[in-house]
Amino acid sequence: MSFQKLDHNPYQESEMIERSTTFFDLMIQRRTIRDFSDRPIPIEIIQNTIQTASSAPSGANKQPWHFVIVKDPVVKKDIRIAAEKEEKEFYEHRAPDYWLQDLNQFGTDWHKPFLEIAPYLIVVFKQSYDLGKRGKRKNYYVNESVGIASGFLLTALHNAGLATLTHTPSPMGFLEKILKRPENEKAVLLIPVGYPAENAKVPDLKKKSFQEVATII
Repeated sequence: MSFQKLDHNPYQESEMIERSTTFFDLMIQRRTIRDFSDRPIPIEIIQNTIQTASSAPSGANKQPWHFVIVKDPVVKKDIRIAAEKEEKEFYEHRAPDYWLQDLNQFGTDWHKPFLEIAPYLIVVFKQSYDLGKRGKRKNYYVNESVGIASGFLLTALHNAGLATLTHTPSPMGFLEKILKRPENEKAVLLIPVGYPAENAKVPDLKKKSFQEVATII
């Protein structure tokens, strides 16, 4: 392992405060949507955001993730059919009453048309181990690493001016089959990406205050 000098040029404190405030103002506007436009998006934007996600820190720098970008309408339809099958079972049989009550405020059900309407679906896979010439090689802190990378991805997509939905149908094994992923990969997140529909609406939600989410000691 070779090392190189860190290239770090700190900002003035006043600029740091301004940048942190500006970034907060940007990110507080991010909303999960379910009403997408089918307006096309340049693939370069998606590629850049994936590269941003791949820059995230990971256990032993193993980078235990893979991102599948789905734009083929046929594949998107297959994913919608499989996802709605699992979601219908969830809403009608698997989900306990308290969970359904928490979901009621969002007006969701098992119908997922956005999986076909959004121009892209990004499926995030975690790799519990590597498959290479030397056989299986363990990866470390996989869930934590993939979670951080997914956060980078959502942030990059919002920064680019796109809307997203974090969709987690359960179970998600159908994604591994439809997308023909290797045995070491498990789907953890399905992200429709696009512009909001012209009439898109979102719930009037409130985020917790700083005092509720943080403690200074």
